[in-house]
Amino acid sequence: MKPPLLLIGNGTDDNSGTAEFGRFVHRLRCRLEHIAADVCGAFLDRSEPRLGDSVASLIARGHHRVVVQPLVLAGNETALAGLPAALALEQERHPTLMYDYGRPLGPDSRVLGLLAERLADAEAEIPRLAAVPAATAVPTPGVTRSETAIVLVGGGSADPAANADVHRVSRLLWETYASDYLTVETAYISPLARPGVPGGLERCRRLGAKRVIVLPYHVFADSELERVWAQAMAYAAGHEGLDIRCAEAIGDCEGLADAVIERYEEALTVELADHREMAR
Repeated sequence: MKPPLLLIGNGTDDNSGTAEFGRFVHRLRCRLEHIAADVCGAFLDRSEPRLGDSVASLIARGHHRVVVQPLVLAGNETALAGLPAALALEQERHPTLMYDYGRPLGPDSRVLGLLAERLADAEAEIPRLAAVPAATAVPTPGVTRSETAIVLVGGGSADPAANADVHRVSRLLWETYASDYLTVETAYISPLARPGVPGGLERCRRLGAKRVIVLPYHVFADSELERVWAQAMAYAAGHEGLDIRCAEAIGDCEGLADAVIERYEEALTVELADHREMAR
C-alpha cells in the first residue's frame, strides 16, 4: 500500500468552497482506496480541518511518510506561501514524519483541458452564474468566436514572477484551445496585481469584443470568486451592448482528480529515484 495523500487547500470563509474541497477529498479517497493507505485534506487557516490536526491523525494511525499535494494552480502559489514553514513545524512536533511534495497543478494539458471545458460551458450559456440576469440581458445573436474575448482571472500577488505564470497560462490556453477567439486577456483578483477584472473587460471592449467570457483560473468557487462575479456584473450593468458571461471554477470533477493522482504518482517516483541514487 502506498503512502497517504494529504491535500492542502486554501482556507476560505465560504462554507460552499470548504464543502466542495471535502467532496473532492472523498472523490480521491474512492479513486485511490486500493492504492493509497489514506487520503485526507487540511487547511492552513480559516477552515477545518487544520494541517496540525490532519497530520496528528495520520501519525496516530501509524503513517509516518506522507505525500503532500497543494491544491492550488501554478501562479497562485502565494495562497499557500506559509505551507513549507507549517510542514517544518509539524516535523518538529512529529520527528518521525517524512513527506514528499507534489508539484502545483498546471499549466499542463489536463488543467488547460479543464479550463477549456468551463469555457465551452459558458459559451453554451450554461455557466453557474451569468453576469447579467437573463430577464435583463441584451441578446447578442450571431456573435462569433472571432468577436468573443476571454478574460482569464488568476489570484495575483506582489510577486511579478507569479503574475507572469498566470500570463503564461493565458497564452497556452489561447494556443491550445482558444486560437479562434478574439483574444485571451489576463486579470487578477488581488488588488496587488493589475489589471483587475474591470480592467481586463475594458481592454476586451476596446479591442472590439461583442462578447466576453470571464474564466476563473481557480480550483473551487469561494468568496474570492463571488467578488469576481460581482465585478463582472457591475461592469456589465454599465455596458449594455456587451455580452458578459462568467464561467465556473474548475471544481470537484474527475479531470481534476486525474491531475492530482498524476502528481501523487510522480512524487512517489521522484522519491524512489532519489533513494536509488543515494544507495549507489
